[in-house]
Amino acid sequence: MSHPPAALLAGAVLAGAVLAGAVLAGAVLAGAVLAGAPGQASPAAATSALPLAGRVVAIDPGHQLGNSRFPAQVDRRVWVGLWKPCNSTGTATNGGFPEATFTWWVSRRLAVRLEALGATVRMTRTTNSRDDWGPCVDARGRFGAEVGADLEVSVHGDGAAAGTHGFFVIRPGARPGYTDDIAGRSSVLAGHVRAGLLGVGFGASTAYGGDGLDTRRDLGTLTMADVPTVMVELGNMRNAGDARCMTSASCRDRYARGLADGVLAYLSR
Repeated sequence: MSHPPAALLAGAVLAGAVLAGAVLAGAVLAGAVLAGAPGQASPAAATSALPLAGRVVAIDPGHQLGNSRFPAQVDRRVWVGLWKPCNSTGTATNGGFPEATFTWWVSRRLAVRLEALGATVRMTRTTNSRDDWGPCVDARGRFGAEVGADLEVSVHGDGAAAGTHGFFVIRPGARPGYTDDIAGRSSVLAGHVRAGLLGVGFGASTAYGGDGLDTRRDLGTLTMADVPTVMVELGNMRNAGDARCMTSASCRDRYARGLADGVLAYLSR
């Protein structure tokens, strides 16, 4: 049934009043959310209270899934204080699980944990694809300084003799003009990362001195770094026991937890 004009006008006024009230209520609610409830911290304040708020962490997931498909690019020599190949294909488990995929998944889990602690995370690669290659080791090393990171962690899996098992953390040796400004701080970072991995139940490598630490002066990711940087070989992918762990999602998350604990300890000194 149609209404007379007066009724239509009254209905429109009423509807307008209801709409205006809804808008006002929405504005009040938005103000309450922005201001925060009495005695409750605002979202910005809560974020700033996180232990790694204001920190930037660079993560380098080792290799790239497509490296084997781009030999010309990957084999190209780059200068890192000496000539080295741009990158390599990495290793794999005997069952064919690639190191590039292992490092990618651990790095992603590590990023989630660090971001939950308030850190800003930057990664040297943002894909794990057979259609991509690189970046080269010199770019990976420079990356931390370029993104304003407080430190960089390069994630890898070892491809040693099958009898070797466990993790080890590689720190850069002092190389004049390259790492002499970060070698000491990188060594401290390495100690904290080792402690973090030991703390979540991983054992140090049975090789490389047996203490879970190693020093190298020839790895481009380390020699080209300008912030404290370590490279972590989280396990031996050729060892059956390590491979079972490295192909397990829950075990990869435990690796990430140990790394995050080490980063947190270093940045909380």
